[in-house]
This record gives sequence, structure tokens and C-alpha cells, in this order.
Amino acid sequence: MTVPTVISARIMNNESQINHLLKLSLGSCNHSDALLMDLSKAGPEGRAKFLALAESHHVVLRALDPLGAFARSRGYTEVEKWCDDAQFKERAVIADSLRFLSDICQKMESAGIQITVMKSLDHWPDIGNDLDLYTTSDQQSVTRAMMQLFEAHPKGRTWGDRLAQKWNFGVAGLTKSVEIHHGYLGQTGEHTAIAKRFYTRRVSEQVGRYTFMLPAPEERIIAATLQRMYRHLYIRVCDIVNTHSILESGKLDFAELQFAANLGGIWPGVATYLRVVTEFVARFRGVAYKLDPQVLAAAQFGVDEVFVRGIWLRVPVQQAAKLYGRQIFRMVNRGDLHGVLRLSLLPPLASVARLSYILTGNHSGIW
Repeated sequence: MTVPTVISARIMNNESQINHLLKLSLGSCNHSDALLMDLSKAGPEGRAKFLALAESHHVVLRALDPLGAFARSRGYTEVEKWCDDAQFKERAVIADSLRFLSDICQKMESAGIQITVMKSLDHWPDIGNDLDLYTTSDQQSVTRAMMQLFEAHPKGRTWGDRLAQKWNFGVAGLTKSVEIHHGYLGQTGEHTAIAKRFYTRRVSEQVGRYTFMLPAPEERIIAATLQRMYRHLYIRVCDIVNTHSILESGKLDFAELQFAANLGGIWPGVATYLRVVTEFVARFRGVAYKLDPQVLAAAQFGVDEVFVRGIWLRVPVQQAAKLYGRQIFRMVNRGDLHGVLRLSLLPPLASVARLSYILTGNHSGIW
């Protein structure tokens, strides 16, 4: 009876599971024999927890597809079947989400509302939690169109949502929320110049059977940096895989990326994010994209500063505070009063959110 207990404890270790997800998603599944053994002996409950972690990191298909093939080659039929079943369910959810997303984009564009799909499709062949959209159209027009065309209903808004000019909608028949950003980006809506680029530089790409308007590669890196290094302060497996894929594609214009990042004073954050990504890939795949010296020189820290807490790869708060300070300083130098005023609201909001979390265990009313 003691052996299953030891195995269960090991499979429950979040750091080891994240490491396995990185290896699998980066194509290094040949070193996953220990994971196969653990999943085989952990039973349905242990496998469900591993699947939940893969879902949180948006790599269900990218991790379980190679894992299932590896299980088949090693004769772990139970694990293979579990991988196949989980992927079948996930593909059904993704297919349904893409159908809704395509319908929303087409009908909104026909109504004169320009739509850029942000973040959600960066995880392909996986997909994000919400369907994130960016538009330059006003909130009244968008809300009216969403309610008339899709029987959508606006969800409650936090203070963070209001500052960021962001609305969330529930759509009949769609399990995911539709999140629409209006003309601003950043957690307090501090970025306007960067935000415009998500429309003016959007590109047409085919995803599955559908065609969507997506941000250019440079703006996709910008969005990931804002979300990971300046807002949530944690990095997911999908972020590492997605970003490194863009780097390896050869489509990224670093001069354009630096120009865009400097508009919002976040070039140090972008460079740091890219350094962390490439160092993670080098650690778990052995070979990674080689960043130019000027990018590395602008980076403030690397992978050794990132640590596992809970189910995430955490960015140190002290380092994030330095990036925040540099962002404020650059905005002041550029005369970006809108950005400076918006960002000045962040510390008091963060304090209120922290107090709310301590007292209630929930800060969703703030963020």
C-alpha cells in the first residue's frame, strides 16, 4: 500500500508536472518514461490532476498527443486510451469555439466593427480560456451588436476591467466568455499607441477551417509580455511554446518589435520575457533560438529568477516592480500623461486587491 502513496505524491508535485509538460510540448517526450509509469499507477484521480494542469497551461493537445504516441510505443495502453479520450473531448470544445469565433468575427465586420483576435489563437492547436478580441469601435456599438446578433449578455465588470476599457460577454450556446478590448491595452488601459497597432498591422491567417484577422508577430509578443511580465506575473507552458514558435518562424522583425515596445516603455520587459522563454527552451529541449546581444543586454533577468509556486512559473515581484518603475520613467520622458496617470492607479488598486484577497479569499471584484 505504500508504493501507490509515494507515486501519488510524486505525480502531485506541480514542479515535476510542469517540467513534463514543457518537455512534451517542446518535442522532448523521449525522456518521459517516468511520467508514463507515474500516470499508469496514479489512477484516474492522478491523471485528472495532470490533465487539469495541462488545461491551465493550454497545452492539452500539444502535450497529450506526443504522450499518447509514446505510451503506445511503450505498451501503456491505459495511459494511451486516457490521452486519446482527453484529446477527443478537447478537440470538440475547440471546434465549437472556432465556429462561434468565426461567426462573431464575420458578423461584427459586416456590421462595420473591426475585430482583431488576440491571444486566444496563439495557442493553436490548443485554445485559450476566453475568446479575446480587440476593436477600435466604441463600446455602445459593440455591445448593441453583440446583444442583437448573438443574444449575448454583458457580464459583471471589475474596476480593472473598467480602467482597461474591457467588456466580457456570455453568448448563448458558447461555454467560453467573449472578452473585448476597446482601444486600450494594459491592465489599467495605459497603452494607446501600442493598442492601435493591433488593428493597423493585423494580418489574415487561417486557423483550422477558418480565416481570422490576428495581430502581427510583433504585437503578439507585446501582448504576451504585457500579460505575463506586467500583469499576472506568471508564465505558462503555452507562453514559452507559443513565443518560441514565433521566434523560430523567422517572421519576427526585432527592429519593429523594439520600436513598438518603446512606444509603451516596455522594451526591458519584452527583452526579459524573450530571454526567459529561450532559456526555458534551452533547458528542456537542449537547443533554443539565439537572441541577439542587444536583446540580451536589455533583459533584466533570466530563467534562474523564475520559480514554481502553486501551478505557475512565477515572476519575482521585486523584478516586476523594477520593470514597472522603468515603464513609468519612460512614459514620463515621452510625455505620455495618459499612460502615467493610468499606471499611477496600479499600486493603490493592487493594495486593495491584496487586502480583499486576505479578507475574503477573492480579489475578482478588483481585477
